[in-house]
Amino acid sequence: MKKLAFITLGILPFSYAQASIEKLTVYGHRDSLIGESISASSGIIGQGEIQQRPMLRSAELLELIPGMAVTQHSGSGKANQYFIRGFNLDHGTDFATNIDGMPINLPSHGHGQGYTDLNFIIPESISSINYQKGSYSATQGDFSSAGSANFNLIDTLTHQQVSLSIGEDNYKRATVLASTDVTKGKLMAAAEWQGYSGPWDDINEAVNKKNALLRYVGKAFNGDFTLSAMAYHNSWNSADQIPKRAVSQGLISQLGSLDTSLGGNSSRYSLSTVWQGENLKVNAYAISYDLDLYSNFSYFLNDPVNGDQFNQKDSRKVYGGEFNYQLDTKMLAINMQHTAGLALHHTNIDNVGLYNTKKRKRLSTVRQDDLNQTSYSAHWGSKLFLSTNLEASLGIRYDYYNVDVNSNISANSGSQNDDLVSLKASLNYQFTDLVAAYANWGQSFHSNDARGATINVDPVTLDKSEQVDLLVKSEGAEIGLRFAEPKTFNLSAALWWLNLDSELLFVGDAGNTEPSDASERYGIEMSAYYWVNNSFSLDAEASFTHSRLSINNVKNYIEGAVPVVASAGLNWHLTEQWQSSLRIRHIGKRTLTSDGEKRSEPLTVVNSSISYQQTHWQVEFELLNLFNSRDHDIDYYYSSRLPNEPIDGVEDNHFHPIEPRTARLSFSLLF
Repeated sequence: MKKLAFITLGILPFSYAQASIEKLTVYGHRDSLIGESISASSGIIGQGEIQQRPMLRSAELLELIPGMAVTQHSGSGKANQYFIRGFNLDHGTDFATNIDGMPINLPSHGHGQGYTDLNFIIPESISSINYQKGSYSATQGDFSSAGSANFNLIDTLTHQQVSLSIGEDNYKRATVLASTDVTKGKLMAAAEWQGYSGPWDDINEAVNKKNALLRYVGKAFNGDFTLSAMAYHNSWNSADQIPKRAVSQGLISQLGSLDTSLGGNSSRYSLSTVWQGENLKVNAYAISYDLDLYSNFSYFLNDPVNGDQFNQKDSRKVYGGEFNYQLDTKMLAINMQHTAGLALHHTNIDNVGLYNTKKRKRLSTVRQDDLNQTSYSAHWGSKLFLSTNLEASLGIRYDYYNVDVNSNISANSGSQNDDLVSLKASLNYQFTDLVAAYANWGQSFHSNDARGATINVDPVTLDKSEQVDLLVKSEGAEIGLRFAEPKTFNLSAALWWLNLDSELLFVGDAGNTEPSDASERYGIEMSAYYWVNNSFSLDAEASFTHSRLSINNVKNYIEGAVPVVASAGLNWHLTEQWQSSLRIRHIGKRTLTSDGEKRSEPLTVVNSSISYQQTHWQVEFELLNLFNSRDHDIDYYYSSRLPNEPIDGVEDNHFHPIEPRTARLSFSLLF
């Protein structure tokens, strides 16, 4: 067994890791990980950095991952837009997320494949986030081509607290964290309520978000045991993306809406448990999820009389579990550490539907399905300690998927199955205690919507439709370097490439994702963290990507691909009580059409915060979008139709603006 501990300054006050089946408690950002990580682009984010980061939305937790950006193209209750390694991930496709072993991505979802709604997470309840860019570990499966992130819930509280926040546009938020000792363990509770009207000119978002967590942490059967219950419910009205011409013609303002009856409600309830012994880890979970979403992206293009508003419905139950076993062996004087795992994931969707609506009243059914989707996986990974400085990792993974679809259009009912084997390999060499180099290669995949794997006719035109593969393979590699002087400076850099057999693209006027051609991406990314002294630290992160479809014509640009994502931050502990943070985020011009002619404008936004803390209380002031940028959170280019426009519609840029400058004040009592 191997133990590691180190002290760092600034925003890295303390970190501890223990090998075997790894259990981590981290309070700041750990990016060095020399001697632990298999790649240059993985890392661990601790609670300290989560707490001090100014954030507009809870999903911006993922922006703590270098090179990732989080935006929104609709209402506050909808899953966010995610960008990493040249992907516009839409709402989560090709980036896998889980929380304490429970998957968050939802396959065959009513709005988008791999839908990743993080609104159910209370940021104060997260102890750390482990992330990996690329898919080089045998534990990474569906949706992990671009990478993955694992959220770890708190096992202990440094203090109990009650917090109240107020802000512009009727922003209100209240949180409670508490714990008590019980037999052989601790019982912890967290709760959050948020209300928000939003800055929009003609709608009140009327956000009503409620979250709760009840968690037991203790001992059982000679191991560590946790049992977690989570509950989430949210309702909201939406200010969706709007056509640029409607603003330039003076029909609406940049903060206006063409359809003021959009929005939705969503809920998620889960029960999960994890047991971890010296060499064995077992987890199981059950989730109940619902979404009712009303959108209108093309206005009067498809239905000039009633408009193009539609309702996407998703109601499902999810069950699953995983078994992991770790053992150490020695062969030919080479020490080896092996991990083997088996996993089962079952999704029962009793209604995933698409309906034409007007002012949230259903007019007709486009498609309505119930389906069952089951996946089985097995993985084996081995780490070989070839010398004091050289380590190799080899992995193999097998995934089998079976789906059964029962559609209201009988021709689209049916069953399909698919399987694949994924191989992984990594090599890292530690030149000194401060410098290490990495080489990685791995295969991964994303699943396609089960309805696309059984479809035979278009539900609108009844024309013949071509089925898609249930599983789509990817292959990627990277070489990288880390330099880490723990008390002063961390630097990591990686050169990577990724091939995907079928790109999933967002279709603006349909409001969903559809399979497209194969694609290829490559790029370079860098992260640097510098601690000037005990009080002052700087960080900078940048990612540059080239993305293209693998077809031999001029229309090979990937719509929504992001060439540049960059961010930088300054953290200053003015005194022991005063702390401040200033952050800038930049997303480069996104390609909007397959010929590359239409591009978005870049997005740049600055967020700031300052706080003052005493032993039993804290006050924090956040000024988000400090310079009141009018850039766009998202841009798409497609056809829509306004009243009195040609029946075929008009191609135009459709955008969602970032929220104007807003101030928020929080007060916390600490016990």
